Amino acid sequence: MTSPANPQPLPIEPLLPQIADEVREAGMLILQAEPGAGKTTRVPAVLLEDLGDQGEVWVLEPRRLAARLAAGWVASAMGQAPGELVGWQVRHDTKAGPRTRLRYVTEGILAARLASDPDLRGIGVVVLDEFHERHLDGDLALAMVVHLRATRRPDLRLVVMSATLDCGPLARLLEAPVMEIPGRVHPVEISWATRPDPAPVEEQVAQALSSLTREGQPPPGAVLVFLPGAAEIRRTLRACRRLAEDRGLDLAVLHGSLPPDEQHRALAASERTKVILATNVAESSVTVPGVRVVIDAGVERVASDSPWSGIRSLETRPISRASATQRAGRAGRLGPGRCLRLYTRRDHDSRPER
Repeated sequence: MTSPANPQPLPIEPLLPQIADEVREAGMLILQAEPGAGKTTRVPAVLLEDLGDQGEVWVLEPRRLAARLAAGWVASAMGQAPGELVGWQVRHDTKAGPRTRLRYVTEGILAARLASDPDLRGIGVVVLDEFHERHLDGDLALAMVVHLRATRRPDLRLVVMSATLDCGPLARLLEAPVMEIPGRVHPVEISWATRPDPAPVEEQVAQALSSLTREGQPPPGAVLVFLPGAAEIRRTLRACRRLAEDRGLDLAVLHGSLPPDEQHRALAASERTKVILATNVAESSVTVPGVRVVIDAGVERVASDSPWSGIRSLETRPISRASATQRAGRAGRLGPGRCLRLYTRRDHDSRPER
């Protein structure tokens, strides 16, 4: 998303009237828009305008950070403070009031609303953003909204949005129209590890940063480093601190457990080259401004549910090829960029597509 203080036309802008028409006429829409198109911030606001005074628009985000940032951006673009017309509601944090009609929420919030109000009274549109991430709460929300539309709430509108979703099966299931919108991505040069590296990931990142700044010239723009979790971020922060001091780099961290003030610090502009150590929250949920180089460890940590014990656990696993493409694309928003993958081309090609 671009900054409201320095707005630029987004690729989705010319298609917003068509999107509103499709949702109004069909009641449902599957929207595939590449990163940077503007779907998260522009589409819900247009749907609210088209809805008139017939209820609220709820936008489901997979992460609390994404919900807060998107709501804050849209509110600022409207010249308002968060909590007025636009707000958010996530676990342990709500910024909404009696006038709030565009609400960015995490998936579990809608599940709780369904438990207390199965008809979703007062909600006119449900938007499932970044649906390709496929969480249990998101799938439940989709099933319940589809059931409501087929029974007691045929007026309830549904929009499913994603950058990398395979739309065919979902379109056949929902019998919904599909729109595909290109993003704004420049060429990205990909570099690979020549062989598997047994060194800890923090040492690999430090070596990659050292190579980028070997000649004493920091790379243009920010450097976004993808790591699996907060523990790896802390170790990488320690491993890179001396290098950052010697070469004039500004280190920042970004993950969902940070306090909001620290999350905003990672996204703020810096006079020096900023290196953001992030989890996969920066892959699709949040656009980090100014990125021209990506360093990708190629793994992620996700919550998984055991069908035998019913216990939820965190699992570290290789990312898919679609996720790798999306991460690399973060370096190509402003101009030609670079992506350094800390794994081999052979490893990449053996991974599942999604």
